[in-house]
Amino acid sequence: MQEIQTIREIAHGSAAYWGTVALRDAVLRQPLGLRFSAEELAAEADSCHLACYRGDRLAACLVLRPLADGDVQMRQVAVAPDWQRQGIGTALAERSEALARARGFRRMVLHARESAVPFYERLGYSRIGERFEEVTLPHWAMEKRLAPANQ
Repeated sequence: MQEIQTIREIAHGSAAYWGTVALRDAVLRQPLGLRFSAEELAAEADSCHLACYRGDRLAACLVLRPLADGDVQMRQVAVAPDWQRQGIGTALAERSEALARARGFRRMVLHARESAVPFYERLGYSRIGERFEEVTLPHWAMEKRLAPANQ
């Protein structure tokens, strides 16, 4: 039986937030030998934090950081390894787009690890510019328009 999936916004600094930090650390940072600094985490205070739960277990999370000119950046997307390739990342990305659209953002931008580019392309994102290195891995800048071009 499929457990019920819930996606909700969580508060920076809350117990749920620290759960997402642990997931992001395990999935995104530890494999590269990296750790979050206190400054990096403090800088997330003005961001929107989304968490996806299956039952009462954290399955995935992401961070939306407001940028200038109506843009928002999707970052730190992490899905628990045992729940990858089950549609959770897609559901979380789609919810983040709806939330960003509802808050008036016109364009979502992100830095995708090269291995994740096909995932984002399936969601309608396009590559911008040339490949670059970030956190020791090749990445691509990507974008997706959230609002009609006339807005």
